[in-house]
Amino acid sequence: MPLYSFHCAKCDKDVELLVGMSDRPACPACGSRRMERLMSRVAPPARSGKIIKAARAQAAREGHLSNFSRSERGH
Repeated sequence: MPLYSFHCAKCDKDVELLVGMSDRPACPACGSRRMERLMSRVAPPARSGKIIKAARAQAAREGHLSNFSRSERGH
């Protein structure tokens, strides 16, 4: 599944989520379905692994564990 950036119109949070192209996710912060998909930047070749690792580390620090599998969440 691709990683998409979303903005919640209800609570004004930006999040990155692993979702299918046509999925309409709920906001992890408030549960609202009023999520707007944001334009993403294209990852430069040969650096995407580092960018993904940094984005996942930032998401974990901020508590956005929806980007991780159950085994990675530690639950």
